[in-house]
Amino acid sequence: MRKQKKLVVGNWKMNPQSIEEAKKIALSVKRMMRGVKNTTVVLCPPFVYLSPISSLVSGQLSLGAQNANYEPLGSFTGEVSFTELSQFGVKYVIVGHSERRNPPTGGGESDEVINKKVRAVIGGGMTAIVCVGESMRDSSGDFYNFIKQQITSALKDVPKKQLDQVVIAYEPVWAVGGPEPVSPGELHEMSIFIKKVLKDLFGVFSEGVRIIYGGDADNVNADVLVRDGNVAGLLVGRESLRAKDFIEIVKLVDSL
Repeated sequence: MRKQKKLVVGNWKMNPQSIEEAKKIALSVKRMMRGVKNTTVVLCPPFVYLSPISSLVSGQLSLGAQNANYEPLGSFTGEVSFTELSQFGVKYVIVGHSERRNPPTGGGESDEVINKKVRAVIGGGMTAIVCVGESMRDSSGDFYNFIKQQITSALKDVPKKQLDQVVIAYEPVWAVGGPEPVSPGELHEMSIFIKKVLKDLFGVFSEGVRIIYGGDADNVNADVLVRDGNVAGLLVGRESLRAKDFIEIVKLVDSL
């Protein structure tokens, strides 16, 4: 199996405020990516900016979406289907982000819905970035079972031959913006656990699945998190809106 490149994904969430700002960020990232050889970079803007940004991405800079409906079309007000995304050159889709699973912000997406989205995205020829993560940790280690259940549910009925279109993004909700970030050691342990879960589910085919970390990564700790945390890249939030800081993170990861 060929070695896959590392992956750094910029999740812009509901930012920025204008098309001009969005294009400026994308152009700055593209310009500063020169010299990046071993890392694929993905920008995930809001849906309304996909069209103006689609013409700006090329090479190792790819376009992603923050969500997708699993139905190809129909009466789903306010939704965007996976088939509609593909026409803009979208190659990656974030699925099951903690903010989508959370009832107040994302409607409380169920494991069943997330599984349907994963299968629709990969069936549409795109890569699903599947987010998993516990809201809190307990001394008994039950959070490991919670992560296992999330992965098992999300990847139910996913064909083994399409696992190279799956990325697992571990985002511990308790650590994102919290007083104590995940330590590289804790991340390493979780990475090993996720790999074991995937191997139990899919055998050797699981080697095609990259595991990335979605937490408070910045231009100071990015390389330590990836190297010592035993992950293949990062899912970056607010830092991805600052092109200079974002590219510093990319270059730290790329240097490993």
